[in-house]
Amino acid sequence: MTARSVRTGDPAGPAADADDLDVEEALALVREDNGTAHPGGHRPPAPPPQGSGPAARPEAHRATPWPEARATAARAARAVTRGARRAPVSVRLDDALGLTLAAPLDALTDLPSFDTSAMDGWVVAGPGPWAVRDEGVLAGHAEPAPLTDGEAARIATGARVPPDTTAVLRSEHGQTDEKGRLHATRAVVPGQDIRPRGQECRSGDQLLPPGTLVTPAVLGLAAAAGYDTLTAVPRPRVEVLVLGDELLTEGTPRDGLIRDALGPMLPPWLRALGAEVTAVRRLGDSAEALRKAVTKSQADVIVTTGGTAAGPVDHVHPVLRRIGAELLVDGVKVRPGHPMLLARTKENQHLVGLPGNPLAAVSGLLTLAEPLLRTLAARPAPEPYSLPLRDEAHGHPYDTRLVPVVLRGDSAVPLHYNGPAMLRGIAAADALAVVPPGGARPGQEAELLDLPWASAGIGVCFT
Repeated sequence: MTARSVRTGDPAGPAADADDLDVEEALALVREDNGTAHPGGHRPPAPPPQGSGPAARPEAHRATPWPEARATAARAARAVTRGARRAPVSVRLDDALGLTLAAPLDALTDLPSFDTSAMDGWVVAGPGPWAVRDEGVLAGHAEPAPLTDGEAARIATGARVPPDTTAVLRSEHGQTDEKGRLHATRAVVPGQDIRPRGQECRSGDQLLPPGTLVTPAVLGLAAAAGYDTLTAVPRPRVEVLVLGDELLTEGTPRDGLIRDALGPMLPPWLRALGAEVTAVRRLGDSAEALRKAVTKSQADVIVTTGGTAAGPVDHVHPVLRRIGAELLVDGVKVRPGHPMLLARTKENQHLVGLPGNPLAAVSGLLTLAEPLLRTLAARPAPEPYSLPLRDEAHGHPYDTRLVPVVLRGDSAVPLHYNGPAMLRGIAAADALAVVPPGGARPGQEAELLDLPWASAGIGVCFT
């Protein structure tokens, strides 16, 4: 069976099937299996001409426009969630950071679950002055004995308020006389500095809806509400296959060999996109090793590096044809990264082929892997935004160009060292500017793609 190339003339177009999948729909697809969608998410395209090797691609083959390529990647993930049941998983709080809630977070108790003191000071009953008990009230202890009118007791913040308490008197608002009686230095208002039971929520209240990204604050709220585990959308499993005989894993470049930059870079970046990286394998330039790795992989998404063009050791296209994969995107009108691809290798598995040049691979990562993984993980799409460019950004005559930029105030500054093989620019960048064909002049607004470490905070995104 030969590979099939996606048709680019879909009458619906990217506008009718946007790449930003609604989170509620994605969650519904995780929970339900309607089994009605074609596994590829569209009508089967016509097969290409018979043959083998890169030259067997159709003569009329054209690269996919950049926005349409991103939309296609999101649709591919949507087809997976429709065509196969991806059951939610129960995850301990320690392992839930960065996941998406697959069920509402409902309060398991009133918060607070009993009347508590909001301040250090005294609990008092009735009007003062008050006789102070010998024993104070500390947090974590059982309910204290009720107060009687004219009585007070020392209390710590968070401690349970005794029955019949009128108010909490802050430490700085009270003083004792020579007889040990407590006097208020300002008016006491009934209920002051008491957090009443259920002030934040009542048991059964919905605290957060499905589709919420689990942040550190969400973990804290879940713990306060009594949760030990959360019901979440599982992380898509990703396997990285690093191709190329010329790559070194340590030391400085020598004898025509270069260091592998993508092996160290891709796994944390993929985790930042919500994936679980199950393996990183270095295969060299072996077509048979690539075929075996792809056909044996149990990952949801396979990411390859290099080998997507038409050179003598570019084996990705021939291997995909050999195994009967369906090409959904075969080249994208974007620079760098033009020879990237997206293929459906199994009913519920996709392969993202990244170019071998490092910045070109980043382009492919953000063009195809990001919308694919985001949709599989039911993560909300980032809000699109744009800023004016401070300097001119040179463009390609016909293709979109992605340019590393730093954000300075209310403008974006294009960076140098932005060639396909360079990482110096992206390492200093906050975002990538989407530069239209022909380039952008100073002051012109450009769409920006935030980089994970700039948009989500160090440590939070790499989970």
